Parts: sequence; structure tokens; C-alpha cells
Amino acid sequence: MKKEDIHLWDIQRILLGDAPVVFLVEVFLRSVFIFLFLLVIVRLLGKRMNAQLSLTEMSIMIMLGAIVSAPMQDPIRGLLPGVVILLCVLVALRGVNRLSVAYAKVERLVQGDVRLFVKDGVLQLNQIRQEGFEREQIFSHLRSKKITHLGQLSRVYLEACGIVSIYHSDNPKPGLSLLPFTDQVIVDRQYSSNALLACHSCGWVIREKNMDQQVSCPNCQANSWTKALITEVPPSKDGSPVFEEAKEDSQKIIFSSYKH
Repeated sequence: MKKEDIHLWDIQRILLGDAPVVFLVEVFLRSVFIFLFLLVIVRLLGKRMNAQLSLTEMSIMIMLGAIVSAPMQDPIRGLLPGVVILLCVLVALRGVNRLSVAYAKVERLVQGDVRLFVKDGVLQLNQIRQEGFEREQIFSHLRSKKITHLGQLSRVYLEACGIVSIYHSDNPKPGLSLLPFTDQVIVDRQYSSNALLACHSCGWVIREKNMDQQVSCPNCQANSWTKALITEVPPSKDGSPVFEEAKEDSQKIIFSSYKH
């Protein structure tokens, strides 16, 4: 299109382009055909397309959008090339799925692998960094599941499809608080240990009395420490928290759990 053909208030060109008005009817028919055929393709791709998307399914969905857009809008392009491309995508995905079932290496290459983010109440910082996550992203997700500290967790996995799987510990231990330190009111209400400290970086727990001020975390080599948080103590029969008695009992449990 030449420069002199462009006019700011040319409403017909802005709305329809160079195509005549009757092309709108053709666009409607093209869209209906592509939509129906796309439904068939997605149905043949399998129920996995309706579930959580993996890397492969995400790539396919992006490709489908790019494939069907041109045949629906461009009067120069026919519908059959788009249909052929959709069929090629179907065959390719079916082939990749068969190879993934037959060979574990192909499955890991195509689908990705599971990442371990938390192990026995300790953050696995190397794997977290490899996935491009930040600690606060993980903390916010765990807080949404009503988890207050890392000691309550046995395992946290980042699945290949992107969802986070959380496994609670059967025997919760003191751990790094997940609560934001900016909310001092809720932080002060938490029951923290006077005998144990948690690494502010990864959540590794050590005894306070055996700690030198300059000691580094044996897990991540950081040197920032905070009091380890203890799982909330259940209330007494009359509904009031049993802080003093529970504190003594908790100290016994703590020391027996961390004799090493």
C-alpha cells in the first residue's frame, strides 16, 4: 500500500482492509469450518490437552493458534493448507507421545523433569535457582496453603507441568518462618524456639548455644540466622493456649529430635 492511499479517517479501510464487505460472510464460513475441524483435532490429541499443560501441549496450543489464524482471515490463502498443517501437528504429537512412553530419556527431554524444592524442611536452593524461581514465590504459594514454617514440610516438588506438589511431614519440626517479617503483629504471635536457629536463606536448623556469631550455614554457606518457628500448639480444654506447659514439652521434643 502506498503512502498516499492511507487516510486517517478511512473507516472502511480501518475496519475491512482492502477486502470487500462480502468477505465478512466468507470469514464467518471459514471460521466455522476451522473451528469444527480444530475441535476434531483437539479431540484426537487426547484428554491431556484438557488437563494441565506440559511443555509439549503448551507448544501445540501456541502452534494451533498461529496455524488457524491465517486461513480464517486472509482471502488469498485457502483452507486446505491449514487443514494439512493441523493433521501434521496431530501426527507429530502422537509420535512424540509414543516415543515418550517407550523411552524415558525422550520423556524427560520433551516433558521436563520434576524438581525438588524442599527436602525435610530445608530449601534446595540450587534446584530453585535452576528453575528461575525466587524464595518469596515459593513462600507465598506455601502461605496460601496455610503453612507457616518449613519444618511442617517433608517434600515440595515442582512438577514437569508446572504445578507444585506439597507433602506435609508426619512429625513437624522447628523450621524457617514463611510469614512476612513486615507484618510484625502476626510474627510476634508465632511460637518460636529459644534454643534453635534457622538459616534465613535455606532453613537449615542448628542449636543456638553451639553457634558462633560468624558461623556459616553448612547447607548454603549463608551467615544470616533467625529463630526457628515451632508448629502451633493446640489449645487447652477451656480454649486457651497452653503456652508454658507446651513450651517445656516442645523443648524436650526439640532436643530429642536434634541430638545430632
